[in-house]
Amino acid sequence: MSVQAQSNLNKEFANVASNYRGSDVDLQAVYAEARKNTPILEGNFMAGLGVPSIAGLDPNRPTFTLFKYDDVMAVMRDAKNFTSGFIAEGLGAFFDGLILTAMDGDAHKNIRNLLQPVFMPETVNRWKETKIDRVIREEYIKPLVAAKSADLMDFGLYFPIRVIYALIGFPEDKPEEIEQYAAWALAILAGPQVDPEKAAAARGAAMHAAQALYDVVKVVVAERREAGAEGDDLISRLIRAQYEGRSLDDHEIATFVRSLLPAASETTTRTFGTLLTLLLENPETLERVRNDRSLVNKSIDEAVRFEPVATFKVRQTAQETVIRGVQIPKGAMVQCIVSSANRDEDAFENAHRFDIDRKPRPSFGFGFGPHMCIGQFVAKTEINCAINAILDLLPNIRLDPSKPAPQIVGAQLRGPHEVHVIWD
Repeated sequence: MSVQAQSNLNKEFANVASNYRGSDVDLQAVYAEARKNTPILEGNFMAGLGVPSIAGLDPNRPTFTLFKYDDVMAVMRDAKNFTSGFIAEGLGAFFDGLILTAMDGDAHKNIRNLLQPVFMPETVNRWKETKIDRVIREEYIKPLVAAKSADLMDFGLYFPIRVIYALIGFPEDKPEEIEQYAAWALAILAGPQVDPEKAAAARGAAMHAAQALYDVVKVVVAERREAGAEGDDLISRLIRAQYEGRSLDDHEIATFVRSLLPAASETTTRTFGTLLTLLLENPETLERVRNDRSLVNKSIDEAVRFEPVATFKVRQTAQETVIRGVQIPKGAMVQCIVSSANRDEDAFENAHRFDIDRKPRPSFGFGFGPHMCIGQFVAKTEINCAINAILDLLPNIRLDPSKPAPQIVGAQLRGPHEVHVIWD
């Protein structure tokens, strides 16, 4: 891969992190206070921290913010009364409105049913054996072994891109092109801005990136169709699929595939970095996981609860409703603070402790209900393979005492920027 491709990708990743970082406040202390005293707050809490919304918010729409587990659960599971279509005005505008997270009702259900099979355990486990594990070990971790030190966020940024683009159906022998596509996907995420002076330029850059990404995806769709679309990749499956009694055309497939790309690797990168940080900060837990690999998935689930990447979700009321005695009008925005709900003392014992022995209970790091992240099993499988490869090939891995310790930061799209490690 060229230095230029690496530089573009690293720059876009840093831009996205900076765009959603928000104020440097002790968020968990703020959340604890809110759960106790203002479990439902009238106002846009995240905007107050300087975090942009992917919703394309009309400033005149009233916003209410929820901090408690039970309230967030009730909203996330009820897609009929708390809808997502408004996202089409914001982030969805870069995808011609054809974005899964911006769909409601039967349209959402039908498209999700179409996309779902490629993301199911049966399909992903085949990929795990034939591709994911091999790529991570042979292409990324083994070449690192002799160095005995690294910033593993470099690895964390690149391996999910390599894996997910192959899963979708992109050619595997053009890594530099894939890096460019991934940089475009990240540029789309940086489209929504809080600062009006930056908004027009960021929107223009996002629109340019969205068009460029659409153009390359459409070429791959046409190539797959011409070759008979017999593969197990997402594009081939979409070509063969039926939706409402008809086949999807190249434009629809290209648009949907493009809409999956911005989050496809980004979330996996940050979740991987967060889990690695939490394990390295807890050497006894790391040692247990090293000795019992059945604990890897438990540690992933606990990291997603403890420090979710996507810290809040927004829905819109389809009708007037009441939450905790507070009247919420029809058309209002309801902001669900996932990071707060996941640490609610009434839902989780010792909620502020990273504890892989915790009794399983749903948390909201990958969403919940009908809009639960469609790619979460792929992400967890990639992270599982990465952690296993690291523990197998980098003996006695530990934080590098000569470098700054990793910090999990960001009011939204949360995670560490660097994880410096050494090994024997």
